[in-house]
Amino acid sequence: MTISFENRVAIVTGAGGGLGRAYALGLARRGAKVVVNDLGVARDGTGHSDAALAVVEQIRAEGGIAISNGGSVTEYDQMVAMVEQAKAQWGRVDILINNAGILRDKSFAKMEPGDFDRVVQVHLVGSANVTKAVWDTMRQQAYGRILMTASSTGLFGNFGQANYGAAKLGLVGFAKTLHLEGAKYNVRVNTIVPVAGTRMTEDLFPADAFKAFAPENVVPAALYLVSDDAPSNVIVGAGAGVVQTSYVTLTPGALLPENDRTPEAVARLWDKITDRTNEIVPQSGNEQSALIFKTLQAG
Repeated sequence: MTISFENRVAIVTGAGGGLGRAYALGLARRGAKVVVNDLGVARDGTGHSDAALAVVEQIRAEGGIAISNGGSVTEYDQMVAMVEQAKAQWGRVDILINNAGILRDKSFAKMEPGDFDRVVQVHLVGSANVTKAVWDTMRQQAYGRILMTASSTGLFGNFGQANYGAAKLGLVGFAKTLHLEGAKYNVRVNTIVPVAGTRMTEDLFPADAFKAFAPENVVPAALYLVSDDAPSNVIVGAGAGVVQTSYVTLTPGALLPENDRTPEAVARLWDKITDRTNEIVPQSGNEQSALIFKTLQAG
């Protein structure tokens, strides 16, 4: 089976370089019409450039179809205008890859509140802005594929990235909720956790590893997750040609005795509480309550 994006319209944010550029090129090479969005800022979110236009020129040179957009994901009105630009040009929007991001890494002790807020604004609120701008269109046309970009920092933590981790795990919860709300409209929402050598990570990898983790090695997973037959509500890790899945799980837990619902009882039963035997992968928040009732019934 060949995955094609003929007659599909895609928006990729942060597509002036790195992963976003690789996604935009990959989509265009498989027939998608692509809006290449990039504010063109530096890694910390400052400055401007013509990065998006350069990617559009490359797509067109290869025979593809693309337009550029320099709107900021933190400005909702600009994202609405970008979606209207795509619809005016091609009549619809089928795919959104939320990829725009910045880094302002410091230990939490040294991090200014403004640095925390700015990273959350770009990654989490920015993704919400673009998604909101396309949401009604996708529901009305009964087709949509949305990909959020999380991070191992969000899932597992990383020293010096409290702001980034908070934003990235927030995107996981955002995606899981939109999966539920979009299901009956054929809007599928997934999360990718990429590991790639880009300007965002160039000082984190040794030279050989930087090459192995080229952005192009993440593209196959990302494109599958926005294809016609994509799953929904999955968290997929990708890097250096390896594709993984990650899960948020829940243990059955332990029932505290009615006459001993104390911190001491929690300590005493801790091994049972954390026992992963028969853990589940909830598909919605309601399953936590359901599992509690099941544990209650089991006594």
